[in-house]
Amino acid sequence: MSSTGKTLIIKGGRVYDHDGDVHMPPKADILIENGIIKAIGPDLADRLAAGQSVEGISGAAVSETIDANGQLVLPGFVNAHYHSHDVLLKGSYETIPLEFWVLNALPPSYPKRSPEELRARTLLGVLECLKSGMTTVQDMVTVFPFDPADIDVIQDAYDEIGIRSVLALQVADVPGLKSIPFWEDIIPEEMRANLTGAVEPFGPDVDLFTMMEDTIKAKRGAKSRVHWALGPSSPERCTESFMERLADLSARENLPIYSHLYESKAMTLIARQEFKADGGSLIRYMQRTGVLGPRLSLAHSVWLLPDEIDMLAEAGANVVLNPVGNLKTRSGIAPITDLVAKGVNVALGSDNCSCSDVQNMFQAMKLYCSLAGVLDPMPGRPFAADALKAATVNGARTAGLQDRIGALKPGMAADLSILDLSDVSYVPLNSVARQTVFTETARSVRTVMVDGEVILRDGRSTRIDEQALYAEVEGLMDVVRRDRDAVEARTRMMEPYLLKAHKMIWDDDVGTNRYVAGPSF
Repeated sequence: MSSTGKTLIIKGGRVYDHDGDVHMPPKADILIENGIIKAIGPDLADRLAAGQSVEGISGAAVSETIDANGQLVLPGFVNAHYHSHDVLLKGSYETIPLEFWVLNALPPSYPKRSPEELRARTLLGVLECLKSGMTTVQDMVTVFPFDPADIDVIQDAYDEIGIRSVLALQVADVPGLKSIPFWEDIIPEEMRANLTGAVEPFGPDVDLFTMMEDTIKAKRGAKSRVHWALGPSSPERCTESFMERLADLSARENLPIYSHLYESKAMTLIARQEFKADGGSLIRYMQRTGVLGPRLSLAHSVWLLPDEIDMLAEAGANVVLNPVGNLKTRSGIAPITDLVAKGVNVALGSDNCSCSDVQNMFQAMKLYCSLAGVLDPMPGRPFAADALKAATVNGARTAGLQDRIGALKPGMAADLSILDLSDVSYVPLNSVARQTVFTETARSVRTVMVDGEVILRDGRSTRIDEQALYAEVEGLMDVVRRDRDAVEARTRMMEPYLLKAHKMIWDDDVGTNRYVAGPSF
C-alpha cells in the first residue's frame, strides 16, 4: 500500500526534537500528507476538526487519526551497518574472534542459497529491525556466487515489507587468504581453499567492477524506498585500481560508499605489513586512491590511530560504530570519545545477526554511551542525546539522506516510531533521552511508519503474515543447519593453525591497543 494521496495526523504524543527539550518533549500533533510531514504543533487536530485549515489542508482531507496520547514519537532509527546474509544463523556462535566467525558464518563458505531462503532471511531480518523502531537499514549484502536473480529476490523482499533500505553489494578483488596475516604461512596448503573472507573475487574471467556497476545502474530507482550504494568489503581487500574506479563511480553517480575498516587487530596488522607505501595506514591508502571523503562510511574503525581520526574529521568521512558485534567477536572497543571530540560524524549499526545476534538500536545506543566510560574516566560526551542523533540523523548522513530522514521536521519524510510511555522503562518519566538510551529495550515500540505509511501496527507487520514467515523459515532450517554443521566441522580441522596465526598477530605491535587488558596467552 502506498502513502501517496493519503493525509493523516498523529495526535497528542510527545514529539522528540533533536534541537528541543530532549528530556521532556512537549506534546504536539503531526500532520502528514503524501508521506511528508507538513506541520508539527499543538492542537492541530482540534483546529482541523473545528473547520480550520492547516498548511492548506482541511479536516475533510484527513483519512486517519492516530491517537498518540501517552506515547513518544521518535524519528525512525537508521541501522547504518547491517548484513542480511546470515540472519538464519543467529544464536549459532559464542564469543569467538572475528576471523574464526567469518569462516563459520559468511556466504563464501556455504553452497549457493535458494531464492526461498534469500527472501525469507531478508524479510526476517528486516522484521526484527522494524520491531525495534528502525525505519532505514543499510544492508551490505554478500551474494556469493553472484547471480543477478538473487539481487532481484532481495530487492523485492525489501519492497514487500516496506522498510527504507540502502543496499550495497559487498565486493572485493583480493582473496580472503591474502588479507589475514600469517594464514598463508601457517595453514597447510591443502586447507587453504577454505580460507575465505566476507566475500571472494569471482575469478579471472569476471570483471567484478563492471558487474557491480551494471547491477546498480539496472536496479537503482526501481523501488522508491530502495536506495543503492557501493560496498567494497575493506580497503586491504581491494586493489589500488579497484579503489580508484570506486572513487570515480561514487563521484559520477553520487553513490555512498560503505566499507569495513580496522575491525580487528588482524585487519590492522595487514595494513602495517602490506601498505608500507602509505605508512601502514588504510586511511592514507583511501586518501591516495580518492575514496576518502563525505560519501565514505567506515564500519567499526576500532583500531584507528589519533592522526587517522584527524584525517577522517578533516575529510568529512563517517564512522559507523557497531559496539555489540565488536564485543561478541572480541574485536576491541572503538575510540568513541576521540571520534566525538574530533567532530567525526558517528552513526550506529547492529551488524550481522550471527555476530551481534540482535537488530536492536537501543542496545547499540546504550553501549555507545557506556563504553566511553572505560576509555575516559572524566565526565563528558557522548551523552544520551548524542546517541539518539547517532542512531538517526547521523546514520541518515551516511546515505546522503539527512535532509529527508533522521529528524521530525516539516518537509521531511514521515519515517518515525511511536513508543508506549506506560511501559515500565519510562515510569516515572524523568528524561526521554536518557530512558530511551539507558532503560528501554524496544519493548515499548508499538507503531512504525515509513513515508507516512504504517508498516508496524500494535507491534505487528501490516504488510506480511508474520506467522507464515516463521513457518517458512523453520521449513528451511534443516538445510541451513546441515550446511552450517559441515562448515563448522571444516573450521574445527583448521583451528590449531588458525589459533597459532591468531597468537602471532598478538605478538605484533600496531601502535595502539583496544582492549581493557592485554591478551592472556
